[in-house]
Amino acid sequence: MDHDPWPLAPELPAPVIMDQRWSDAVFLHWRIPDAVAAAFMPPGVAPDNFDGSAWVGLIGFRMEGAGLGQGPAIPYFGSFTEINVRLYSREPDGTRGVVFLSLDATRLAVVLAARAAGIPYVWSRSGFRGVGTGAAAGAAVGPAGRPGGSVGYWVQRFRAGARSDFAVAPEPDVEASDPLSLHLTARFGLHTRFRGRTLYVPNTHQPWPLYRTQLTHCEDQLVAAAGIHVEGPPESVLFSPGVRTQFGRPRFLE
Repeated sequence: MDHDPWPLAPELPAPVIMDQRWSDAVFLHWRIPDAVAAAFMPPGVAPDNFDGSAWVGLIGFRMEGAGLGQGPAIPYFGSFTEINVRLYSREPDGTRGVVFLSLDATRLAVVLAARAAGIPYVWSRSGFRGVGTGAAAGAAVGPAGRPGGSVGYWVQRFRAGARSDFAVAPEPDVEASDPLSLHLTARFGLHTRFRGRTLYVPNTHQPWPLYRTQLTHCEDQLVAAAGIHVEGPPESVLFSPGVRTQFGRPRFLE
């Protein structure tokens, strides 16, 4: 199979407003109808489809060392587990992004600050699991993909009670650089509604090191809680040990 090159990240508009690392990322994706995704798009953007379909993702990762600007990491509040549900968006000029339907996190202060900026964070209990790697449940694991190793995430919301629990077994010798995998992960910004307008927040990072992985467990209510119905196992299952990223100056869409 021919592999597409990873697209170059656009130049980040100054100033840098935030710096952080995303570690042990698990990507689960399902096909959904275009009309379903379109109902969640902010004004001025449309679903960014692939192979005739829109896609909804359930993504878990560990936020590490988040800090304002290019300054030091914020103690305690700068590191936590996040599980998000997201769609994929495109502006008329071709600028691609993500549209978050929900982002579950354990830090209440982070949740409140993000919601004030129009990002739909939800305060939840959540955690990261390493299974079969010699790490205790809930502890950080060593290099992903050890023989028999797996990684996963769980979340339980304080309100409404929605929960999720999923795990994968990475295959560290099988890189994922096919067109669908790049379409779902080569994203350098987000679109969101803010004070009645559509805001684009750009970011930049090196290419995700992506690997094929086997789904070992998935019991999810977060996608349904966001208003989207999916059936069966995800069509795309990916793992990455992570990247470091920076966010730049936001802009409003005209």
